[in-house]
Amino acid sequence: MVGVSERNLKMLRETLGVHVTAREQSIRLEGEARPVAVARLVLEQLRVASDERRRLTREQVLALITDTAGRGPEGGGRGNGSTAPSWEGDLDVYVGGARVQPKTENQGHYLDLIRRKDLVIGVGPAGTGKTYLAVAAAVHMLKKGLVQRLLLVRPAVEAGERLGFLPGDMQAKVNPYLRPLLDALHDMMDFPTIRRFMDNDVIEIVPLAFMRGRTLNNAVIILDEAQNTTRGQMKMFLTRMGHGSKMIVTGDSTQIDLPDPSQSGLIDAARRLRRVPGVGFAALGGEDVVRHRLVQRIVAAYGDEDRDSEHAAAMREAFEGAGQDGDEA
Repeated sequence: MVGVSERNLKMLRETLGVHVTAREQSIRLEGEARPVAVARLVLEQLRVASDERRRLTREQVLALITDTAGRGPEGGGRGNGSTAPSWEGDLDVYVGGARVQPKTENQGHYLDLIRRKDLVIGVGPAGTGKTYLAVAAAVHMLKKGLVQRLLLVRPAVEAGERLGFLPGDMQAKVNPYLRPLLDALHDMMDFPTIRRFMDNDVIEIVPLAFMRGRTLNNAVIILDEAQNTTRGQMKMFLTRMGHGSKMIVTGDSTQIDLPDPSQSGLIDAARRLRRVPGVGFAALGGEDVVRHRLVQRIVAAYGDEDRDSEHAAAMREAFEGAGQDGDEA
């Protein structure tokens, strides 16, 4: 029932955020009401499997936890496609009980869309917190047991440089592209927690190309630097969404590194989805920059040049229209 070296209890602890202790013939659960209720149901199913002498693999136990959490303690869950409010107030992340909150009105609107919508597209210049807040919201939902997995995804596109051959295995080759997502994650979780979650597939940091063919249930999936996706890649990514999942797509429409900027999947998605119910759009601007005060001035200084660019103007127009229509859906 508990698995080899209490493997099953460790998976419950790490995926649901509950405290599990086993002594003699009893198991004690501590934590918030909903995750504890889900853990209790999972333990009952593991006991039945043990009584029937069925040995479940690690993947089967993880699927059991995910499916039970998706149904909820009373068989409900979010599998019907509706979205209940995921939190109230500040975001509760892992490191030292730290809390994250929006610093501008637009950031507050962005977080509210993430809370209410199953698909949110956020666009804005560097330093506006679009990726950081998305990761914080995802970590909060993971900690509260509202989802069971977190996937951080990025296209492997070089920013105007050609790095040539990179040494190492596949993970070593793609790690430089995914590093910004890890930086945000390290602000919210200590390294041992991140390591455990990654070892148990609770957290995945993957290149966009590795998403083909997957269906992701009860998860938060974040696509960062989405301006560097093609139309086909964006369609492939958006159709990975499964039951009980949220998707957050972030990007900067003025920093496209594709050979043909007009083919950006981010802009294409904004045009196609602007009137689709359930999709939220958030546009962050220079006034929302929360990095060093010089970053805001740098964004403003480059703004005049961007306005002279035909494709940048078209992108802004697409997102402004999507933001007005999409939020009403």
